[in-house]
Amino acid sequence: MLIQPQNPAPRPRLGHVETIVVDTRKIACDGGLGALGHPRVWLKIADHQTVCPYCSRLFVLQPDTPHTHDH
Repeated sequence: MLIQPQNPAPRPRLGHVETIVVDTRKIACDGGLGALGHPRVWLKIADHQTVCPYCSRLFVLQPDTPHTHDH
């Protein structure tokens, strides 16, 4: 008999790309699954979007966000 956990952790669906709208050009991504996520990486949005190289989350910049030259 196979026993399923009562509250399984959410899993990304195959072919599903999570899109997150942000209002800053420098963002951090850890996969969002707690211990099942990935190491935290810092990403910069140069134009209007970027993709996390670990989990493929798509970060899209709000259209009215000013372009800054942070380091």
